[in-house]
Amino acid sequence: MRHFLFFRRSACWLAAAALSFSFTAHAQPSDSAMRSALEAARNQQWDRIDPAEIDGHVLEGYVEYHQLRSRLPQAEPSQVLDFIERHADSPLGEWMRGQAISRYGEAGRFGSLLAVADGVPSGTERRCYYYTALLDSDPQAAAEGGRELWHVGSSQPSACDTLFENLRSSGEIDQFAVWERKMLAWQMGETGLTRFLGRLLGSRWQEGRDAVEQLQNSYADITRIPTCIGPECRGSGPLFVAAMHGFTRADTEAAYEAWRKIAAHLPIEEDHLHAIEEELAFYSLVRGIDQNLAWVDEALPRIGTTRVLELRIRHALAERDWSGALTWLEQLPQESREESRWQYWKARAHEQLGDDELAEVAYAKAAQGRNFFAFAAADRIGRPYSLNLERSRFDEDTRNEIARWPAVQRTEALKRIGEEGLANSEWQHAVTTASPREKRALADYAANRGWHARLVQTTIAGQLWDALDWRFPEAYRDHFLSWGQQTGVDPYLLMGITRRESAYNPNALSPAGARGLMQIMPGTATLLSRQLGISDPGPYGILDPELNIRLGSTYIRDMIDRYRGNRLAAAAAYNAGPGRVDRWLRDAPEEFDLFVESIPFRETRDYVQAVLAYRVIFESLANGGTSEGVSMLSQSEKTVRYDASLLARN
Repeated sequence: MRHFLFFRRSACWLAAAALSFSFTAHAQPSDSAMRSALEAARNQQWDRIDPAEIDGHVLEGYVEYHQLRSRLPQAEPSQVLDFIERHADSPLGEWMRGQAISRYGEAGRFGSLLAVADGVPSGTERRCYYYTALLDSDPQAAAEGGRELWHVGSSQPSACDTLFENLRSSGEIDQFAVWERKMLAWQMGETGLTRFLGRLLGSRWQEGRDAVEQLQNSYADITRIPTCIGPECRGSGPLFVAAMHGFTRADTEAAYEAWRKIAAHLPIEEDHLHAIEEELAFYSLVRGIDQNLAWVDEALPRIGTTRVLELRIRHALAERDWSGALTWLEQLPQESREESRWQYWKARAHEQLGDDELAEVAYAKAAQGRNFFAFAAADRIGRPYSLNLERSRFDEDTRNEIARWPAVQRTEALKRIGEEGLANSEWQHAVTTASPREKRALADYAANRGWHARLVQTTIAGQLWDALDWRFPEAYRDHFLSWGQQTGVDPYLLMGITRRESAYNPNALSPAGARGLMQIMPGTATLLSRQLGISDPGPYGILDPELNIRLGSTYIRDMIDRYRGNRLAAAAAYNAGPGRVDRWLRDAPEEFDLFVESIPFRETRDYVQAVLAYRVIFESLANGGTSEGVSMLSQSEKTVRYDASLLARN
């Protein structure tokens, strides 16, 4: 097996004179010495580092990284490039390149910056420095890159100032570009930037400034402002796009009425017209403004975006307009139209319209996938679920060889010294730069080491979509079986929820504050603990895997009880809260598939589908990798009315 990206030359330090200390051989550098050295390096406490203690340690490059970084921007490009070359198989190389670009750019060492750059860097600040460095050597590339950075509605970092000033002075960023950005800033609610850009505009744009001020007081005045803004009316398009953006969100019905009056008289380009109509159609459908529907249907063929077409299909399904659903389905882009979801609804529509032959064909096509609607389609035609399971085998000799790969050894060493974040970075870099077989070898290694969260991330980074044993490992299986039995909850549902919520990261923390494997909110944990008669675990105790599963199992049990044993509605409540699900059920279209499609929150709509599909996969894997005898939904869940009657408490 080739090791082109895992093989690493022996790491060496910078010149001894520069470091002011020398190296001596050390047979077995200890992890404790490396842990101390890395901490000292981060704090630039070089006198605390004994090179002899870490010489030959697999992580000594991390200490070298901090030492070289501390010498920027004085360090020469040759030293930076040497480091990058020696650490090409580690994230350290590109991290150093990024640091050098930032420090050289800040110091105005643009020749040095270009010497270490390898094409356009990532990150706005570094891109600004990079294009500033190109102003003399490649002004065309600098102008193109600078205009792209300019054309945003938010403030850019100060690193962009020199670039923007040069491009404005040379006319590469002209008055129209200033006006466009002012409109973008207004659209994004960036009032400070909007005012600043207004001061850069000349007198020929005064009418436009006045129009913006008028519209800021009342969007309804859009029918009263001049239609020609700026020289040759070039400013009209950006102005009306920005104004209609705000108006449509504030009052879609009134915005449409105003647009109907002015659209034919505006001197704007097709892309501006499309942007306005697309948003009007989108919000008309999202907000259910039926009086706009005739216009939406007329405009849809020229709007044609997937998000609006999907909304129109969902609207037709909610209205049981099966012919309309078919009409709009056929207008989806080919790639979207072939998805299991839309093939399923195509089949349902044909079925409802009495064409069983076409329905059978579409159901069979939908059932080829591995998702909620694919499994629902398989149920419709009595076929087993298509798992497309792929397994890879590695013998012990190969596994031992993998364990010697430098990237793997660095990951192990970083874990030993408590650097989980760096370990994840090392591992992800190895996976993303590996060959297809090496990706599978790394996944196999993670599986054998019991690194459940890292294993899932490996399958994502490596795009190992059919490696179901790795994508859905038996993580915490005993806890799920135990608490599933004690709470009476399907353990495979618990596994599906956990896989979706945290991908097995026991320390997962959501932006909303949900914690742990099953993403329990601390407040919910307090209530559940009181219900169970146990001590409140607090925000950190809740991270304990078994306790988190116990609490999550109890909560989903309560949701299942609330909805008369219905796991589909309970899964929706787990994500969106029972109050919302209660309201959705009162307005629901009764059948399970229509209920799922009618969920107004895309996150919850996708969540329910994922959890129910995941539970099929978990049960199938437990069944030896076959879906024989496995059912995504119970007969009751497939036939019950999804309306207020599903509520245990009316």
